[in-house]
Amino acid sequence: MTLEAIAPPPCSSRNEAPTQLPELPLVQIARPHLPASRAEMLARGWDAVDVVFVTGDAYVDHPAFAMGILGRVLEAAGFRVAILSQPDWKSADAWRQFGRPRLFFGVSAGNMDSMINHYTANKKVRNDDAYSPGGRIGLRPDRATIPYCHRAREAFPGVPIVAGGVEASLRRLAHYDYWSDTVKRSIILDSKADLVVFGMGEQQVVEIARRLQAGESIKDLRDMRGTAYAMGASETPPADAFRLPTYEEVKADKGKFAEATKRIHLETNPLNAKRLVQYHDRQAVVCNPPALPISQEDMDRAYGLPYTRRPHPMYKGERIPAFEVVKDSVTIMRGCFGGCTFCSITAHQGRIIQSRSQESILAELKAMGRDPKFSGVVSDIGGPTANMYQMRCTRPEVEAKCKRLSCVHPTVCKLLGTDHGPLIDLMKQSRETPGIKKVHVASGIRMDLAQKSPEYLEELAKHHVGGHLKVAPEHTDPNVLKLMKKPNQADYDGFAEAFQEASRKAGKRQFLVPYYIASHPGSDLNAMIDLAVFLKRNGYKPDQVQDFIPAPFDIATCMYYTGKDPFTGEEVHIARGLRDRKMQRALMQFFKPDNYFMVREALLKAGRPDLIGPGCDCLIPSNPPKAAIEARRRRANDAAEGDHYHAMTNPDQGEPVGERGLPNQGYRPGRKTTRRQDKKGPWQGR
Repeated sequence: MTLEAIAPPPCSSRNEAPTQLPELPLVQIARPHLPASRAEMLARGWDAVDVVFVTGDAYVDHPAFAMGILGRVLEAAGFRVAILSQPDWKSADAWRQFGRPRLFFGVSAGNMDSMINHYTANKKVRNDDAYSPGGRIGLRPDRATIPYCHRAREAFPGVPIVAGGVEASLRRLAHYDYWSDTVKRSIILDSKADLVVFGMGEQQVVEIARRLQAGESIKDLRDMRGTAYAMGASETPPADAFRLPTYEEVKADKGKFAEATKRIHLETNPLNAKRLVQYHDRQAVVCNPPALPISQEDMDRAYGLPYTRRPHPMYKGERIPAFEVVKDSVTIMRGCFGGCTFCSITAHQGRIIQSRSQESILAELKAMGRDPKFSGVVSDIGGPTANMYQMRCTRPEVEAKCKRLSCVHPTVCKLLGTDHGPLIDLMKQSRETPGIKKVHVASGIRMDLAQKSPEYLEELAKHHVGGHLKVAPEHTDPNVLKLMKKPNQADYDGFAEAFQEASRKAGKRQFLVPYYIASHPGSDLNAMIDLAVFLKRNGYKPDQVQDFIPAPFDIATCMYYTGKDPFTGEEVHIARGLRDRKMQRALMQFFKPDNYFMVREALLKAGRPDLIGPGCDCLIPSNPPKAAIEARRRRANDAAEGDHYHAMTNPDQGEPVGERGLPNQGYRPGRKTTRRQDKKGPWQGR
């Protein structure tokens, strides 16, 4: 039985099969960027456009950027599309420059959630924005989807507004917002978007455009898979929808929040997911089942469109950091069946792997090889994970019913096809492509799968690793790994040994670069100390440290907010305080003098003074090194700079009376003037 032979659960009377993308060659010759200004629109001879895509990112015409791929997909379907990139959201003027869109505004905060883009795990403003020209910050607002939708409505009332992208996808229902430490309602209500598209979106945007052009209203589109919408207070939600706890309930009761999270994640398999409804006061937010997996043919068409693979010329060569990372990469698949609780990839792209054909991938590589500006080195050939290419469940009839959130945890499912053969063949063919000198694999390796194919490991070590290979064991503590849905420590040890053996056979000296997360739910100081000891024993000194950030929608975020695993109800340790989080982060970089005093505090707090001193496993010496003392003094001096400690003005030099940098309200802000009140009590004058 083939997958196509299985009827998916009913979602509507008219939308069972995915919308097909237009028939096109494997790779088309690059065409100019889509219009990003009114002048460019007029230069094409257009007096109006069908769709205006609003994005919080710089406009990069590359398939790794959402607006690049969605814009080209709509263009190929025959629609006129303009890109409004990083507009000034304080006014609706930018939204008016292309005139009234004939069909709809498509709104996205960008490739990342805008809050994660703006703030660190410690809620401090980041120093740069990888998706902006020059890495500049401040070119998009917080929670960008909301003001972007408001400005679109202000510019042209009545034009349908379709929100999408990661930010809208992960906030489509009531969700915990880490930065405000509150449960917020669906972004559909706050943005007042007519429709939210969740998931990757190519099929949905084409269907939306075609149906609106055919004369249907935006309300008629509520039957579409992969969409969510808000109903009016007088409307009745579909009878087949499963009712989640209400917004008021999940906000007031953490148990109800956990219950809602569990149900939402159990309804993510598009082959059997139910429609969900969640009331917010008297308004119902309806979330349809996810879109069906995109076919290989449609994947090939989408990635074969006429991309320039470059930023728009308006940036005049200004560097866009995120583009520099992916400009010479090739996406071979999407989706991930890992189901890691801290990761949004499975929730956004789906857990069913969707792969391009080998012919499509090789055609893209050949086109890159012909580009005179291409160095000949492919920076990455992969996707969310490097080695899930063409892996699917071997029993489609079981896959259609399966509610399992991870195909590889706690063990690799016996029905999962783990054959690396197609990937090995693709890797060999890619190396032989004209114009290609080297093909790196920079996407993360799923280590439990890789160990099932010694041939894959040998190919990888011999031809596709440039000295270092990134892997993500994430932790060493068994309880934390269980909560993450990651393999145990023995899996990493086995992979490390197998990789070193494969590198030795290839005559190469190569190293693993493991990534770990601090402050994940379940991780306490003792767990982090054990991880730090492991790092020391193995000689790892990580330059980059990941701090857990509770992103909307994730299961680990539910653990962080509720203090419980939503699937077992078990209590979970949470590092909530800033001090605790800093100590966990410092333990992963115990070798840095700057961290000496923080590591010492953590070890003493955990009752582990045995790790202070000259012993083999000791993390820090008994006495602080000179560099640690200097670092502490430097931080103290930095904190004392400026006007933080009641720097007073000098009236003799014409400065107003009071404290520098503060409103001139006097010592007690309640007083109307800064003048001292002259009140004589009975004790005065005696």
